[in-house]
Amino acid sequence: MSARTVVITVVLLAIFFRGAPIMAENDLHLFNLPGVPAADGQQWQPRLSLMVQRADAAPNGRAVLYIHGGTFPSESSIFFRFGGRSWADALNDAGFSVWGLDFAGYGRSENYPLMAQDMPPEAEPLGRAPDAAQQIERAVHSIMTETGVSRVSVIAHSWGTMPAGLFAGAHPELVDRLIFFGPIVRRDVLPAVPSLGPWRLITVAEQKQRFTEDVPPGAAPVLLEADFPAWAELYLKADPTSFSRTPPSVKTPTGPIADVMNAWSGEMPYDPAKISTPILIVRGEWDSLCQDTDADWLRQALRAAPEIRDIIIPKATHLMHLERGRHALYTASVEFLRAQ
Repeated sequence: MSARTVVITVVLLAIFFRGAPIMAENDLHLFNLPGVPAADGQQWQPRLSLMVQRADAAPNGRAVLYIHGGTFPSESSIFFRFGGRSWADALNDAGFSVWGLDFAGYGRSENYPLMAQDMPPEAEPLGRAPDAAQQIERAVHSIMTETGVSRVSVIAHSWGTMPAGLFAGAHPELVDRLIFFGPIVRRDVLPAVPSLGPWRLITVAEQKQRFTEDVPPGAAPVLLEADFPAWAELYLKADPTSFSRTPPSVKTPTGPIADVMNAWSGEMPYDPAKISTPILIVRGEWDSLCQDTDADWLRQALRAAPEIRDIIIPKATHLMHLERGRHALYTASVEFLRAQ
């Protein structure tokens, strides 16, 4: 195995029309943000999926937008009920309506045209942070139009903190409070970013490894095994072509990997100093992608933020929103969003 392959493998593993409810048990409603086809010199713009699970107490007045990470969409994340309860349920109970954006190439949003091919062609990575930040802006304006709110709080996970940070720095007037869950930040550990292609395939086995690889030897498992088969089924359904391959796998843009590799080569896609909203950094004790040195760097770089909190959840990893320690994450996010 070449050094280039080793580097890629390490990073891969580390890492408006309202419709009917799309998951009745969660009462999720789907909004399709129309796209624009590439024609007559006009740039292609994807159709985006924006989901909402509304709070009975405040169906429109307190909006939170969830930004997923680089490998699975919102429906498999903040809205998925591990042990019968989701992060969105906890936020709903606190009076927040929860919106979830799927970036282009994920979940119910439109795929990039290059993803229609059976195998990834020679091309640049799809779904880089600047592209994703524009999609966040579209989602926020849609939420504002639908609800009448003037600001939206944002929860972003993992790589999703990069486009979220880019958006928050450019549009502070649109962001109320900001939560960075397991943020990936600058390191100086990679010499260069190799060619990745536009998209890749991810299997359930590779996802499960991400749930387990950071748990220390001898420690109790953190993944709720009883719910994992249902999670895996939902994950594979995000790609209609997943079962045409053996083993089944999901097409996923490589832009997030490229952004992470760039950050670990010393080049961040956003400047934390431009973020001027209150921010919570929340991370797991066993999160290898957001360690103490990473959080220290980010806190120092957030020079304009009027409030910075940094919370470590014990016995939790980079995916703690789907682990046994998730309730502490729920509590920390609710307490921060409620603060004034």
